Amino acid sequence: HGDDSANEDSSPQPSRQGREADERTRLLPPRNHGYLDPDDPAVSPYNLFSVRAVRFVGVLLLAISFIWWVLLLVSIFVSPPAMHSRGSGFFDFSFTTLTVGNLLIGLLFFSIPSRPMEISSLIIAAFLLLDMIIILVVQRLRSEEGWVGIASVIWATAMALYNVMSDRVVAWGKKEEEERLTGRQETRRTLREWCAVMTATFIMIIMIIITILLTATLMLRSRDASLKPPGERYLVDGDKYKLHLACLGDITYDDKGKRNPTVLVEAGELPFEDTMDDWIYGTFKNGTIDRYCYYDRPGFAWSDNAPSPHSAGMTSDALSEALAKAGEQGPWVLVSAGVGSIYSRIFASRHVRDVQGLFLIDGLHEDLLHRIGSPTRGFVLWGRGIISPLGYDRLLGAIFKGRTREDRVYGKSAYQAGKFIKAKLQENLVANSLTKNEVSQARNIQTPNTPLVVVSSGIEVRRDHEWERKQEDLTKVTDNLISWDVVNKAPHRVWLTLEGRTILEKRLGELVRAK
Repeated sequence: HGDDSANEDSSPQPSRQGREADERTRLLPPRNHGYLDPDDPAVSPYNLFSVRAVRFVGVLLLAISFIWWVLLLVSIFVSPPAMHSRGSGFFDFSFTTLTVGNLLIGLLFFSIPSRPMEISSLIIAAFLLLDMIIILVVQRLRSEEGWVGIASVIWATAMALYNVMSDRVVAWGKKEEEERLTGRQETRRTLREWCAVMTATFIMIIMIIITILLTATLMLRSRDASLKPPGERYLVDGDKYKLHLACLGDITYDDKGKRNPTVLVEAGELPFEDTMDDWIYGTFKNGTIDRYCYYDRPGFAWSDNAPSPHSAGMTSDALSEALAKAGEQGPWVLVSAGVGSIYSRIFASRHVRDVQGLFLIDGLHEDLLHRIGSPTRGFVLWGRGIISPLGYDRLLGAIFKGRTREDRVYGKSAYQAGKFIKAKLQENLVANSLTKNEVSQARNIQTPNTPLVVVSSGIEVRRDHEWERKQEDLTKVTDNLISWDVVNKAPHRVWLTLEGRTILEKRLGELVRAK
């Protein structure tokens, strides 16, 4: 009987469930009094419904943010109804891009909560909250960003805080499941987890730097918003945006009691205040002209951006509306330079009775609009616009080069602003289609007896034979050419040389007095 008992004791024991041993039966008894190994896949925070719910909500918020991101991307090129903002639209796009990136990082590293992720998200949320306060407090920024920009920055702030909450919930769930299934909280990390934490932290540091740059650029914009414009800003195009218009001088009359013409200036590739203002004002002070008006095209200097798409003809209509609201009326002598000649000619064709003369300074011909409408140039402008909210060039200029708010609004740094880049992108998108059709129609409508003066850059004429041929063709815009001067050593901005200024002032005086 003792041998029988020994044999019975050495025989395989049934499993804990009371069944016979089979190929699935553990060969070794369970360790840790029935607890699982910390590396067992079953030890996961996903076991908890609350953690799964937080992840589902995160995916839903990412989908909503991505749809909003797509809408903002489209609105750069075509403004959806009620979504136009008077600013560039690049800032709200940046806030939403930051939101999508923040949520995406949170989901990719969802199951590996870490203190650096929480701290990084809190820092981002703090700076975004500061951005929101700046936009809401500064009236000009609030007007430029509109409800779209305000909603974007509020959403970005909320999503950064959601990431913090999500990380805390997962950390709690992980602790709960480890204590329940392994008997203790796991404080070690695997190599894979450390790599994930380091990768996430590195990405979040980059996002913090981006957020800080956005905040610094907003501070510069709030500083620039305090610069008061000469003249006034008028609501145009159904009150969608404001156009800046200023006039200098008194209305005068000739011997017969007829009103003398006002010179209406159209700037070229850059704002009037930093390019043509000096010589026009000098002409005024010398008594060559009695009165002149100028304006900033949409997106330039103190003018808001217009909805997209926006052609030269639309700008001319907006100018007409602003002049009417300001109580300004002709007759006009239109002075324009570079690409501004396109806008000026369209305006002239739509006010044939009020335009007394055309003055084209190295003007762009409609057949050369493809140069500013090339897809490559458009892509470069779009890329510059996307990164413009970072403001690194403006910040470096302000810190190391002493750039002032005047420089950033209309001066040597104005080309770096998102509004200016957006205006140039709008110009590019329709240059070879809508704008070209409008200026072609303007040439057919233009009154043939309108006095015309053309002044060309000698440097540009010698450098580009096609430019020379097109300058000659511009002398045939009307049948009443007063003069065509090629200023030998003058650049594209003819007024930068003394000879150029002298000729320009002389010809402008002749045009103003022409009957």
